[in-house]
Amino acid sequence: MSTRSSKSRRIARRGDTRQILIDKALAMLDGDKSFDGLSLRELTREVGIVPTGFYRHFPDMDALGLALVDEAFRALRKILEDVREDTRSTDRLVTSVVKSLVRHIRANRAGFAFIASERFGGSAVVRNAIRRELRLVQTELAVDLARLPYLKEWNTADLHMIASLLLNAMVANAIDILDVDTHDREGEAALMKRAEQHLRLILLGVPQWKTDH
Repeated sequence: MSTRSSKSRRIARRGDTRQILIDKALAMLDGDKSFDGLSLRELTREVGIVPTGFYRHFPDMDALGLALVDEAFRALRKILEDVREDTRSTDRLVTSVVKSLVRHIRANRAGFAFIASERFGGSAVVRNAIRRELRLVQTELAVDLARLPYLKEWNTADLHMIASLLLNAMVANAIDILDVDTHDREGEAALMKRAEQHLRLILLGVPQWKTDH
């Protein structure tokens, strides 16, 4: 067995453990526990490594918190990727956003629950990181909205305003969807319908909006 292949496997194992720490932390926070209430010893015990092993992957718990934010927002950005092909009309946009939101919440429940609970949580590092990421997502959404035919003439400030309203509605509806049992398809369908109504209500005012210069 070559020294190079052994070293590669050790590097791979270190990478695996880092991801396991992230996944386990998100799973442990998918409930009543806050990030501030998560201890390093508790996490490493669940993962099956000694506490000192944590520091091979993160310098401190704040660094883990930032990694959790990155992981959680990866799922949120996938929603924007999904709807970029459907910005030709309001109806297509709204339907795509809601369907994508539900699909990604099902696949990444722990990440969305983390954003929902920690954006007003006790850890200032995590809270501020979530706010920064939300601003970045808002900017990306504003760029996407500019592709809509009737928004091409809107200025940057107004595009950010409508993007903020839509993003806040998405986050609020995500929180409601998280509260529905995964097997309650009827309840989920009702929330999807309401989410579409929220987004359409926001977009109804778009053609009538005239910015003050």
